[in-house]
Order: sequence, then structure tokens, then C-alpha cells
Amino acid sequence: MVNGLIGLAILFFVLALVFALLGARGIAGMSMSIAKWLVIIFIVLAIIALLL
Repeated sequence: MVNGLIGLAILFFVLALVFALLGARGIAGMSMSIAKWLVIIFIVLAIIALLL
């Protein structure tokens, strides 16, 4: 089971790799975009948590 934002980001990254290998470039790009934003949100929330 995937827990937290970083787990979801890794899941979407793996999905992007699988879809890219299968030739579905549109779905792979969308999954990679979601993974990128989840990592950014995770980093911002981690920095905020460390500062508080």
C-alpha cells in the first residue's frame, strides 16, 4: 500500500515509465507531470514541517 505524497509520486513515476515503454506517450507524460507536482508538494510541506 502506498502511503503519503512521496509514495504516490513514486507510483506515478513507475506508471509513467511503464506507459512510456508501452508506447502510450500521452498517458506517460500525464503521469510524469502528476509525479513531479506531488514531489514538489512533498518538499514544500517537509520544509514547512521542519520550520514549525
